[in-house]
Amino acid sequence: MYIPRRYEESDLNVIEAFVRANGFGTLVTTNGTRPQATHALMDLHRNGEVLTLTGHIARANKQWRDFAGGREALAIFSGPHTYISPRFYNHVNVPTWNYMAVHVYGVPRLIEDRDELYAVLKALVDKYEGTPGAYRMEDLPTDYVESQMQAVAGFVLDVTEISAAWKLSQNREQEDYDNIIAELRKRGDENSAAVAAEMAARRARLFDREA
Repeated sequence: MYIPRRYEESDLNVIEAFVRANGFGTLVTTNGTRPQATHALMDLHRNGEVLTLTGHIARANKQWRDFAGGREALAIFSGPHTYISPRFYNHVNVPTWNYMAVHVYGVPRLIEDRDELYAVLKALVDKYEGTPGAYRMEDLPTDYVESQMQAVAGFVLDVTEISAAWKLSQNREQEDYDNIIAELRKRGDENSAAVAAEMAARRARLFDREA
């Protein structure tokens, strides 16, 4: 991913939290001749210095065959993004787009072990159900769980590289930066509000320390 230095996010804690909060990503693989992509729910795990992504796709989706051969794959995670009008500046300029995105590279492995696949699926259910006991895999009929597990291809991706872009008007002067935040807050949509909140949280790093 092309990332100008001013937009590069390098704090691994920030990046990892972002991936966990925006886990519905795009998994891109290649069979050696053509890339394939699937939109899939994934989760990031850290064990010491080792990072892994886990997830699953439909067994009927033959993209899982690309996991063989040790070829590197790419998982793309996107967060809030929004249009930035040149009307927000105190000078003539062009439109642009603010966004946050993370690219995770790694080598995927098809999960062959039944218990490992069960653990991956259960972890995702527990994460997104939230309320203890609301819906649990262990409460479902065993034969139903087994049949559903046979319909998916679980995977573990051993992370080799992460790159992250937080394009949030870091190239603007303080007056324009503050006006962008104010204008985005007026819109009322979720994406604009989230971008404005992230820009406001980072404002002190850009300007207050220079005062």
